[in-house]
Amino acid sequence: MSLLPHQFWQTVDPAGSHASPAEGWVDSYPVSLPDGRQVLLPIRVLPGDGTAAVASLIINQASFAVEDAISAALADLLRPFSPDVIIGVPTLGLPLANNVARRLGHGRMVALGTSRKFWYRDELSAPMSSITSPNQQKTLFLDPRSLPLLEDKRIAVIDDVISSGTSMAAALNLLGSAGLKPVAIGAAMLQGTRWHDLLGEWKAKIVAPLASPRLGRIATGHWQQI
Repeated sequence: MSLLPHQFWQTVDPAGSHASPAEGWVDSYPVSLPDGRQVLLPIRVLPGDGTAAVASLIINQASFAVEDAISAALADLLRPFSPDVIIGVPTLGLPLANNVARRLGHGRMVALGTSRKFWYRDELSAPMSSITSPNQQKTLFLDPRSLPLLEDKRIAVIDDVISSGTSMAAALNLLGSAGLKPVAIGAAMLQGTRWHDLLGEWKAKIVAPLASPRLGRIATGHWQQI
């Protein structure tokens, strides 16, 4: 099935809508929600020699129906951890965290930020990078005025996609500097397994309704799981 760029992430399709072709994928890859329904994702070639790619999910470009389906599934996965507070990791983790927090009955969520306000403190910051912006080093901040909302609370941290694990590791380092240790980590999608290197000790506490592999280009030009 071939879609135009703006058509991805717009529909939640019935289970079995997108079979995995034996010859490999061309320009899209289907991921499945826990109930079997599928979302078709575009394949994005990673920087380098053009032989590696990932299935891409950009949650703030998704339809509300897709965002709601993912958020509902993630809320179900986080509910057994009984989180008191949801923390969102910028940028794309923020709309997901908002949606999940509402579904868990929370009145608000706490947003980390990458834009420094004049009242922020250096000790509540951490460097951050991501697989989609490898050349953009950012700084992640925790607003000190949010600390009373987090102290002695059961915290769940949410990002959109966990791939290399660097963004989530930065968030965990930041929270650790404030003496905070989450009870759970949530994401819309786990992308490959490279995140195990940085987040292996957290593996039992990481939940996501979607999973996609890292992809490699084969001789025919198609993509297969690596």
